[in-house]
Amino acid sequence: MKYFGTLFLSLFLLVSCNDKNKKAYKPISVGAINSLAVVMDNDLWEGEVGDKVREHFAAPILGLTWNEPQFTIEHMPLQVFTGMTRHRRSVLFVSLDTLDLAHIKTDLYATPQKVGVIKGRTQEEIIDNLDAQSDKIITSFKKTEMEEAQKRFLRSLNKDTVLQSKFNISLRLPSIYKIDKVEDNFIWIDREIPKGTMNIIVYAMPWDSFENDTTFVKDIVKMRDSIGKKYIPGPDIPNKTTYMVTEKAFAPYVFPAEISGKKAAEARGIWEIENYPMAGPFLTFIINDKENNRKLILEGFTFAPATNKRDYMFELEAILKTVQFN
Repeated sequence: MKYFGTLFLSLFLLVSCNDKNKKAYKPISVGAINSLAVVMDNDLWEGEVGDKVREHFAAPILGLTWNEPQFTIEHMPLQVFTGMTRHRRSVLFVSLDTLDLAHIKTDLYATPQKVGVIKGRTQEEIIDNLDAQSDKIITSFKKTEMEEAQKRFLRSLNKDTVLQSKFNISLRLPSIYKIDKVEDNFIWIDREIPKGTMNIIVYAMPWDSFENDTTFVKDIVKMRDSIGKKYIPGPDIPNKTTYMVTEKAFAPYVFPAEISGKKAAEARGIWEIENYPMAGPFLTFIINDKENNRKLILEGFTFAPATNKRDYMFELEAILKTVQFN
């Protein structure tokens, strides 16, 4: 009897563990990078609530050559949100309800997944909640999308060690990117895309660069233009000198940032070619690398005429944010 009792207990615990594992399992989320499933009734979507959702979640991204939304939105009514559609990585759920609330749920139907929930007893309450909580939800969505993009890089990485040998850093760089130019204080990496190229450049500046806050933006432009003139030539045009500069008509947008645990500045804007009609977006990180007494500069820029560039620039951003100081 003692033997059978022990056997019964072991089987009970085994079955219980299996049941627990089944309950804990979540399917892998799906969806293109920067895509967003918006679940809400058609009446709401076609009215002021839908306009407010588009105002926040389809707002144009700063620093691109033309307006592109930060998310590609796919609207679906609740009755369609079943089966595989519930496995979307980023979901916004909006509804009239007896509750007035706004929050974010993690891995509700799949993993990784973020579900932003906006409810209200009236359309006015829903709109108020969207105004109050959209920034927080968008930040959560973008973090999830960034992590997903960086995870996909691991499928095939570039094994070149030039970044380590020159700057004592590493990047999670997909193997499709190739080292194009190596100088004493400059590395240019690129990949071919339809109609153009995606590019990463790395260089260092002295630690005491940018000491004057009042001229910070001008100093960034001056730095970029000098690097462009020295290292990034434009097309070969007779009797003209062509090279990359910062667009003269508009100053870049500049924000505080943190990269690999270090304080940094983020600049977004448009590059152009001196003496030639060519332009595109750039993203520059100026990182305070005090341990090495320098400002490390990481920049991504895209050349792709007549092509949407949001996802190209997002990929470059995702790569740059994987930097590790060795």
